[in-house]
Amino acid sequence: MLRPKKKRKLLPRIFAAIKRELKSPNVYGLQWGDPDIVRPLRFIRDRYVLPYVSSEHTAVEIGPGGGRWTRYLVDFKKLYVVDYHAEALAELKRNFCKSSMEFIKNNGTDFPGIAERFVDYLFSFGTFVHLDAPIIETYLANMKMILKPGADAVIQYSDKTKIMAQLNESFSENTPEKMRTMVLNAGYTIREEDLTTMWHSSVIRFTV
Repeated sequence: MLRPKKKRKLLPRIFAAIKRELKSPNVYGLQWGDPDIVRPLRFIRDRYVLPYVSSEHTAVEIGPGGGRWTRYLVDFKKLYVVDYHAEALAELKRNFCKSSMEFIKNNGTDFPGIAERFVDYLFSFGTFVHLDAPIIETYLANMKMILKPGADAVIQYSDKTKIMAQLNESFSENTPEKMRTMVLNAGYTIREEDLTTMWHSSVIRFTV
């Protein structure tokens, strides 16, 4: 989780940026890279997102921001977008408001209103890079309750073994070894790890 002082300074800037960017034709978040254009992000899109989108399945996105990745997920039969910040969800809803989508404000780690063993795919990019280990562990425990057996979860997280993460004060103290341990301790099976595509983070895919 963002540390208190950083959180107080960062969140007003985030919400101001969301409002400013949503007045333009661009999706908020693209200033951090457009997955249609930036090669590493395009790889993430093509390997970890698009192959899992199905009109027969249900998905969850944690921390959707302005919809940078949400736009690739809207073809799921049901898509839950989950965020702690009601303001962020309200802004997202202005751009994405399909009948198949449900916007959920959580307490920071839970999934209110999502039935147990109901979700086929879970994705989060740009959120877990800021979360400290206890928050990640709680999230992992809670998401296990909503994931179907065999469901895929894909999470990007801070990788402090990389210099660009070390230089980013908002990134949490995490590494592939730590993340791997948390995922395994939560009872998941790791299917894939990508430690090289992103310059400041890594990606892990796991199943129940």
